[in-house]
Amino acid sequence: MRGEYLRQSTMANIFKKILNWNFIKGLVVNPKQLTFVAFLIVVAELVLNIFIVEKVPYTEIDWKAYMQECEGFLNGTLDYSKLRGDTGPLVYPAGFVYIYSLFYFITSRGENIRLAQYIFIFIYLLLLVLVLRIYVKTKKVPPYVLVITILTSYRIHSIHVLRLFNDPIAVLFLYASLNFFLDSKWYLGSIFYSLAVSIKMNILLFAPALFFFYLVNLGLKETVKHLSLCGIIQVLLGLPFLLNSPKAYLKGSFDVGRVFNHTWTVNYRFLNITTFESAYFHIALLCVHVMLLLICLPMCIKYFQSYCRLKYVQSQFQPQIDAKNSELARKSKIKKQAKNKSSEPDEKLSKDQKDFLNSFENLLKKNSSSSGQKTQKKANDQDTQFSIDFDILAQLFILPMFLINFIGIVCARSLHYQFYSWYFHSLPYLLWSTSYSVIFRFLILALIEFCWNTYPSTDLTSALLHVCHLFVLYGVCRKMSIELSVAAKVQ
Repeated sequence: MRGEYLRQSTMANIFKKILNWNFIKGLVVNPKQLTFVAFLIVVAELVLNIFIVEKVPYTEIDWKAYMQECEGFLNGTLDYSKLRGDTGPLVYPAGFVYIYSLFYFITSRGENIRLAQYIFIFIYLLLLVLVLRIYVKTKKVPPYVLVITILTSYRIHSIHVLRLFNDPIAVLFLYASLNFFLDSKWYLGSIFYSLAVSIKMNILLFAPALFFFYLVNLGLKETVKHLSLCGIIQVLLGLPFLLNSPKAYLKGSFDVGRVFNHTWTVNYRFLNITTFESAYFHIALLCVHVMLLLICLPMCIKYFQSYCRLKYVQSQFQPQIDAKNSELARKSKIKKQAKNKSSEPDEKLSKDQKDFLNSFENLLKKNSSSSGQKTQKKANDQDTQFSIDFDILAQLFILPMFLINFIGIVCARSLHYQFYSWYFHSLPYLLWSTSYSVIFRFLILALIEFCWNTYPSTDLTSALLHVCHLFVLYGVCRKMSIELSVAAKVQ
């Protein structure tokens, strides 16, 4: 009976907490309560994506070409220049070939499109889990922002489950690596980062930030080890093709001079084809990219240095905090056991004796109610655990990584529609790292989504996309500069 009463009391306390207005409000606006909302987002996305797959017609763009390229490899062709599909030659590294060759077998030589779509639902949900884990750790963005942004993006759902591009898979491995780095699992982080690069070369946009993150946290010797590990993985994955025709493999999979088709551009529709394909235009963009990196990397390095110092503080204090909490938990357990033991009914007492004791207990409660409240408060204070939210340090790592990748997006020679997945999930974080008003942040998000949903792109949408990107870049850099100036004065 007593156990049943305790269970009912516990359930009542839980419902009382959930139905509390502050708790409900926190689920909407408090980044610290994102965990439960993140779970709901994943569930909602599962339902939404199944609905999309079942009700929205599939659109063929690159899937058949992917299957044709992998079929050539599976038939024994190792010369990269001879691996082609309907859309042209194979232009992705070896990791792509292996993953889509697996899809080739699972989907009956690429014919079972519906099964492929459900595989990509799983990929998208796994990606979301990794993305939301970063947002939970950083505690930067309110839950309602992520609900609105993630659930309402037409283009992102289209990229993942209606087009079956390889970009989401590369981004999935990238976010896995970021999570490993946040957990200080350096070698796993490096392995998954290199695997992401082996699927699509755009992941190299994170490389400048990652390089300095290695240097600041690990030193030169360990940095060389991790870079070597990344390089070895690339060599091992590409080895069959490198042994056959190294020049064809390197030119095909890591072609930094590739000229994109103007037909598909999202960000440079307002340029004529001659200017768009001009080598001088590409060099100018590269120079702008380098200039922006030179401006922003010093700030990013300072963020990394702060992250490194505070992680050291965590390593020193966390064992002491854990030990203190263990001691408090042990004392609390002893007190509860003693209380439960003293409150057990004595079966040998007569009815008159029990009535007397109950009356005496009630008299004591009545005469010393205020004293009892103080005692309870003191007991509660003693049971309170010590804690420091070290997870929030993740902000010092994630913002520089997202920023450096975003600079690459801003300076990209061309953005195709599937490239939206390269930075979509980082946009809320970047905008909530500015000083802009909430309304202006949502306006930028809406305009960016509008630009990516306009097909074919127009002069207006291309120009508007650049304007939005520049506002994001300026807002983030300005906020970082102000914060670093304030930190310098404090020091």
